[in-house]
Amino acid sequence: MKKFIISFSYILHPLFIPLYACLFYLFADHSYGINKEKIIVFSEVFVATIVFPVLVFLLLRSIGKISSMMVPKIGERKLPLVIQCFLIIVLVKKGITIERYPEFHFFFLGALFSTLIALSLLFVQIKASLHMMGISALTFFVVGLSVHFQTQNTFWIAFLVVMNGVVAFSRLEMEAHTPKELILGFLLGGIPQMLLLFLWL
Repeated sequence: MKKFIISFSYILHPLFIPLYACLFYLFADHSYGINKEKIIVFSEVFVATIVFPVLVFLLLRSIGKISSMMVPKIGERKLPLVIQCFLIIVLVKKGITIERYPEFHFFFLGALFSTLIALSLLFVQIKASLHMMGISALTFFVVGLSVHFQTQNTFWIAFLVVMNGVVAFSRLEMEAHTPKELILGFLLGGIPQMLLLFLWL
């Protein structure tokens, strides 16, 4: 049972959250067909949020700057978060622009604000749960998409709410965070998304 709970820390790793958000966005209006534009958007997000970060992780691990993909130590988190901020900025300026994909653009802006705050807190020795930051941001984004497109996503919203609890429990089981760090991560991920909802709903 413990291994099953811990597996959610990997399945819902912050690295994968933008990709999950992308899938929700592409099919938010219940148009399940695959076209060239959807493939391009998915590819852009995949390269910017999965491929490049993984390559950076492998490089940093090879030179001893990171001990594991969970990046447990405060000192290990600074450089990956700086790189994440840079990649998000490139993505929203060159790919997921406000003119073409306003809803998704604001999701990444919220993610950028969350990441910048989490990075700033590291310099005062405060660590927020990036897992909780990611899953709470995704939850608020899906709620916003449901309202925006007037679609019934009750199942997915309920599922994501439950996943917030499961991820929190998983991180506690791994002794990776304190309850305060989990709450802080949830707030850092959710509040920017909630505030930016008013700009695109």
